[in-house]
Amino acid sequence: MRYLCGPMKTYLRILQFARPFTSFLPQYVVCTVLAIFFGLANFTLIIPLLNVLFNTTEQHTSEAPAVLPSFSLSTAYIKDTFNYFFSQIIESHGRVGALTFVCLVVVVSVLMSNVFRYLSLRILARVRARVIRTLREALYVRITQLQLGYFSGERKGDLMSRFTNDVQEVETSVVNTMTAVIREPLSIIAFFVLLFSMSVKLTLFTLILLPISGGVISTVSKRLRRQAQQSQSTLGTMLSVIDETLGGIRVIKAFNAQPYIQEKFRAQNEQYARTAQNIDNTRDLASPFSEFAGVTVVAGLLYFGGTLVLGGQSELEAADFIGYIILFSQILVPAKALSSAFSNIQRGLVAGERILSIIDTEPTVRDQPDARVLPPFREQIELRNLQFAYGDQPVLQDINLIIPKGRTVALVGPSGGGKSTLADLLPRFYDPTGGQILIDGHDLRDCTIHSVRDQMGIVTQESILFNDTIFNNIRFNTEATEAQVIEAAKIANAHDFITATADGYQTLIGDRGSRLSGGQRQRLSIARAILRNPPILILDEATSALDTESEKLVQEALTRLMQSRTSLVIAHRLSTVQHADEIVVLQHGRIVERGTHEELLRRSGGLYQRLNQLQTNAALV
Repeated sequence: MRYLCGPMKTYLRILQFARPFTSFLPQYVVCTVLAIFFGLANFTLIIPLLNVLFNTTEQHTSEAPAVLPSFSLSTAYIKDTFNYFFSQIIESHGRVGALTFVCLVVVVSVLMSNVFRYLSLRILARVRARVIRTLREALYVRITQLQLGYFSGERKGDLMSRFTNDVQEVETSVVNTMTAVIREPLSIIAFFVLLFSMSVKLTLFTLILLPISGGVISTVSKRLRRQAQQSQSTLGTMLSVIDETLGGIRVIKAFNAQPYIQEKFRAQNEQYARTAQNIDNTRDLASPFSEFAGVTVVAGLLYFGGTLVLGGQSELEAADFIGYIILFSQILVPAKALSSAFSNIQRGLVAGERILSIIDTEPTVRDQPDARVLPPFREQIELRNLQFAYGDQPVLQDINLIIPKGRTVALVGPSGGGKSTLADLLPRFYDPTGGQILIDGHDLRDCTIHSVRDQMGIVTQESILFNDTIFNNIRFNTEATEAQVIEAAKIANAHDFITATADGYQTLIGDRGSRLSGGQRQRLSIARAILRNPPILILDEATSALDTESEKLVQEALTRLMQSRTSLVIAHRLSTVQHADEIVVLQHGRIVERGTHEELLRRSGGLYQRLNQLQTNAALV
């Protein structure tokens, strides 16, 4: 029972993405029930057909009602109504007419059965599309809501696997089996109701082997579940290797590492193929077993029922018994389909759990229930006793800093000192583990994330651009006009190189701006920030990865960008922050020095003086 709770809970949660159920469930159930009804009629008509062929129609005609029965929801009403019309046909048209009548009814019944089956599949196709669309959208929305720290602990390839392969598995293995899960149990119930109405003794006999079959199928499903978990994990790792290969192909070629990375991929690919083969072998075992069990029951039924009929101990006559056997054999079809669906669904449930695990992950950085909109920036930014730690590892400790409006404050210091982390706390990429960040006295944790970030512009060392046109990258998430985009590009020293391209502002820049140089990408990022026109600016080593000429152009653009703005600048090259209003030196997560460039250089033995001397000597070499 404990085993069933988890998979069943996952299955029901996936179905929740089909809401509202009232838009499809009543119609689907009606069409399915009618399809089953007419499907049953196809096989029950075998009995009167056999009676015509065996020349036993006179006996059944004498048992037919003299008047048309009153309507009621029962098998007896359907049987008596048919016998009434059947007897009328026999009396007026004889056995050939009765045979014609039965054949016509069979044709109409088959037609209606397939019409309603098609209608139910159309409804289910709409539901399937809705489930997958809503599930994928919920996953995407949650991914965009999660804090940056989440992605540092996850492989990008594994996340892509959940968007692609896992969602596909859910569609193939779970949503597509909704037909079997809903229709096949109804079919089996309908068959057994009819069989019980024909012979209680024989039907009870057929139920003996069902618990044994169910136990074996359950064992197979448990094994499939374990294998599916391993398979999905292996696929995620393999996709991560592919992603790393595409991202680092230059390094791989430079180090002649193709054989190394190929072997790494080959190992994951081999493991995935082996696991997939084991899954197929186990899954394929369920269908033959269910068929063997069903045929065994039919053989036992033939023997047991046959002895009763031959011994005159059965309430069924020969034609009725043959019809009963044919009807019972048809239970094997939905039973086999249900068994296969139950086996196939395991892989999809594992994929569903992987998707739901992300959807259920609550962002650690989120709006409080009573969060308010941060008012427009007017006076100052204050970091008060600020602390931050990644788990048990402290990164920032006792940071106290005030940045008045319109001032430029630079953060410098050795790598690992906490500069970028401090800058990430300001737009609430993370929330501090201690202390406060205040803007005009408002604690940022009490304000909505959107209103906080709406007042900030960020230019990072790595230019984050999108595989779109230059125009759309600069205009990103704004309603700016073409003239405003061009003006922003001119301020960022980007207009000249943009107009020199083949399609100008409509030039596609490739994946992550791969068709542009580093300096060009950075100037587009600056143009994007200029267009946003934020009162607070965060520059995270925006020129450290550029050559001298590109750095000069970018630095000019940054100087224009910082005019009349409050700026927090993280710098590796001290020469780029000499004109900052205040320079803050961080080491081991603490402020060890602060002052202007000239003041810090005059401090004998200070960290800033030592860093400046090292960079000066490096430039002279």
